This record gives sequence, structure tokens and C-alpha cells, in this order.
Amino acid sequence: MGYKGPISQRQRRFGEELQHLRTAAGLSSADAGALVGMKVPAVSHTEAGRITLNPERLEVWLDAYGCTDPVYRAGLTEMGRSSGKGWWSEFEGKVPTLALDLAEAEDRAQTFSVFDTLHIPGSLQVPGYIEAIYKDAYQDGRWDTATAVQFRLQRQRVLTDSRRQFRFVIHEAALRMRFAGKSVMHEQLLHLVDMAELPNVTIEIIPFDAPKKVPYTGAFLICDPGCTALSTIILDGPKRAIHLGDPSDVVAYHQKFREACDLSLPAVDTSKPRRDSSRDSWGLLQHLVYQLQT
Repeated sequence: MGYKGPISQRQRRFGEELQHLRTAAGLSSADAGALVGMKVPAVSHTEAGRITLNPERLEVWLDAYGCTDPVYRAGLTEMGRSSGKGWWSEFEGKVPTLALDLAEAEDRAQTFSVFDTLHIPGSLQVPGYIEAIYKDAYQDGRWDTATAVQFRLQRQRVLTDSRRQFRFVIHEAALRMRFAGKSVMHEQLLHLVDMAELPNVTIEIIPFDAPKKVPYTGAFLICDPGCTALSTIILDGPKRAIHLGDPSDVVAYHQKFREACDLSLPAVDTSKPRRDSSRDSWGLLQHLVYQLQT
């Protein structure tokens, strides 16, 4: 059955995985179609994410392609079975499609690795900060700022799901940006401290004087659904978000994130007593909060 409406990033990724498996196994589209009673155009449409594939046919293909990893098979089956519907569905036509794709990717993820240099990551932003970003981004009037703020706040509910793990690495530059105003930034930094107290959230800061190496400059998000091979790298841009799933990209961005972690101060941890000589993300946050109060 064909999909109605635009093809989502999940549908596209599902098809790309099938095509990669088939070509790696040395089979043609005709070979794959013969296995499950499909014509070549139907195979092509399936691999392009345009039509669905029932679980029975998927199992036949995975067996024929020599795919034996049970975690990968389960993840791919779930990806293909998903209806793509969720809380974000009520925002269709009200926010950009890239926002809907992001929400769906986050909904499927079990672990999140987030790196940002000039902005506080979206999952950690307070309403005033979100409004400041969207007021500038939506100057053309195509999208409603209030709806965009509501959508992002809805996305943040995933943080309260203790089954999911979040690790944020933020450059000190993002904590010093004041485009949202001094009072909003004060609220924002205090909110970071509150979020760091959640047991499934880790926040680390790269200081300006990090000595080891030049930090990566582009922001990115890694959504891992419990199978690294099916991880999605999301690069957010002003007009569109780029979703990467090629194995080489997944490996490269996991390495970039490890390097960012190596540059970071120890994570924010309000539960441990601090020594005067200690230098960590918690201490830097407190220092910046104090500066905004004076």
C-alpha cells in the first residue's frame, strides 16, 4: 500500500536500509521481487519509502540478505511497522515538516547525544528562549511563532521518560549568548541546573579555555533507537534538517561526540559537595548565573 502525503524521514531510512542490504547481498531488484511476489517497480518504490512492506515479506528479505543480527532485525521491523503517528500528528501543517520528522526520530530513540555551540539545545530551552529563536526564524509569517513554541515544549516531555538517556555537551559560548535578553538567559541557566538533576540527563560544558584540541563547530543530535546501526544523525539548519544514517556517518559523529565529551568539564552534579578548588560544569554555570544577577 502506498503512503499518503509526503514521505517521512523514517520511511525514507527504512527503504534505504533495505536497498543497502539487498545490494550488499549481491541481489538485483528483480531477484528481491521474485522472493516475495513483487514486481521490480514495487521493489523500487519500497526502497524509496513510497510504499509499505508487511512484516512477512520483510522477514523473507532479511533472511535472503543474510541479515542475522536480532537487534537490527527487530529495530528495522519496528521502523517499518510504525504508523508514523504520535503527539506530533496534531501539528501537521502547523509547523515545518522537518520538525515533525525530528519529533518522530526522538520518539523512537532510547539514547540521545546532543552537541551545540551557539544555542542551548532545543530539549532544554525555556519558553522565552524558544520564542526569541522563532520570532527571528519565522519573520516571513509562514509559520506561527506561538505554535512553534508549543510544539517544542511538547517535544521536551521526552526528558521525563526515565527509560531514555540524554547526554548534552554545550559550548560555553551558548551560555553567554544574550539574544533572548538578560532575564531570559538567567532563567535559562537555572533551568539547565534543574534539568541536570533528572537521573537520566547529563549536561557537560566545554569551556572557552579547553586546551586539548579545536572543538567541532557544528551542532548535531544523535538519536539511537537501541541499535547503533539504525542511529540517525540530525544536523539542524535554518531551512531544513539533514538526517544521516550511512554507517560511516554514524561512526564519524559518534567519534565527534566522544571528542566533545573529552573537551568538556565534569558534568553538572548538584548532589555532590564541591570543593573550592574544583572546576566543573556546575561551577561554570553558577558563575554565569551570578554574572547575570549583577
